[in-house]
Amino acid sequence: MARLVQKYGGTSVRDIERIRAVAKRVKSAVDAGNQVAVVVSAMAGVTSELAEYTAKISALCDAREYDVVVASGEQAVSGLLAMALQDLGVEARSWLGWQIPIVTDGAHGRARIDSIETAELECRLARGEVVVVAGFQGLGPDNRVTTLGRGGSDTTAVALAAALKADRCDIYTDVDGVYTTDPRIVAKARKLDKITFEEMLEMASVGAKVLHTRAAELAMKHGVRLQVVSSFDDAPGTLVVSEDEILEHELVSSVTYSRDEAKITLLRVADRPGVAAGILGPLADANINVDMIVQNVSAEGDATDLTFTVSEADLERAVSEIKNHREAIGYVDLIWDSNVVKVSVIGVGMRSHAGVARRMFDTLAEKGINIQVISTSEIKVSVLIEEAYTELAVRALHTAYGLDAQ
Repeated sequence: MARLVQKYGGTSVRDIERIRAVAKRVKSAVDAGNQVAVVVSAMAGVTSELAEYTAKISALCDAREYDVVVASGEQAVSGLLAMALQDLGVEARSWLGWQIPIVTDGAHGRARIDSIETAELECRLARGEVVVVAGFQGLGPDNRVTTLGRGGSDTTAVALAAALKADRCDIYTDVDGVYTTDPRIVAKARKLDKITFEEMLEMASVGAKVLHTRAAELAMKHGVRLQVVSSFDDAPGTLVVSEDEILEHELVSSVTYSRDEAKITLLRVADRPGVAAGILGPLADANINVDMIVQNVSAEGDATDLTFTVSEADLERAVSEIKNHREAIGYVDLIWDSNVVKVSVIGVGMRSHAGVARRMFDTLAEKGINIQVISTSEIKVSVLIEEAYTELAVRALHTAYGLDAQ
């Protein structure tokens, strides 16, 4: 008997028919002798609709009341799924974040999980009851409902699997696994049988939509064995596992891209200690994340050009913050561009092989694609290019690294 946590996203529970289908899938796992906890998202589109309601009521709404409103989508689905399971003869009960409780910090709208009380859930699972948990929500230190931000239900599922010491956490979604790249762009993309935690984390951080970054980070930290699998068919998914479970690593396992990028350049900033902190500090204070950074010093050595990227959604706020601090920063001009895309190659095999970046640069050069910014990690190389070349770059790199299906 295994203890499983299953998470179902918005498309998997988009209507009553799909919720009944999920209930049947859960029942199959129970009938096979497993203990099952289920984490659910709101129906597809519901959270966005609820957020729009809050904006119509108040442009600057109370963040605590905002969380109460947007958390209600998951509440509805958890109750409906518990009812559907009961209708199939499966003992089940729904649980909201505050009932367990899933204890978080007080950062409403982007709360982080501090702890999960599992004693009662353990008892319920031991006697064969299915635990249906509303994802995306928790209980803050002020005894108010909190929400976990983007990808919050993924985060709930992985955190719950870690707390319950589950044998596996299955992320059910509208794709049947993790691919070497986006199959909509590259017809020869291959589904991966296994991928490492580090590769999954890098993929999530650079734009892959399969699993959210915080969930991937939690899984790696706590060693939660994951499976990304489709809720629409019974095909095997992709296992996300520790590196020692994969005998031979490919040089590059995936090519990913992110269109949610914008580039900002400050021209002729004084070249003095602390200038980068003076630019990036106000952005951090405004909760704007900066990603790729490149700095060029002028021939005279008295000025520098600083280029960095932010998410496209944060571009307007980032430009406003920089303009507000123009006098303190002391730049001559400010330019920005949202017609860019970040393309990345990822693979733990990079650790033991030289020339990965060179192959990437040579391949893009052969296609006449100019590289604007470069960033690297131990298992990733990312470049910023003009958005119009996205598909050409992804296809060319997928072929260059031998990832095309035969």
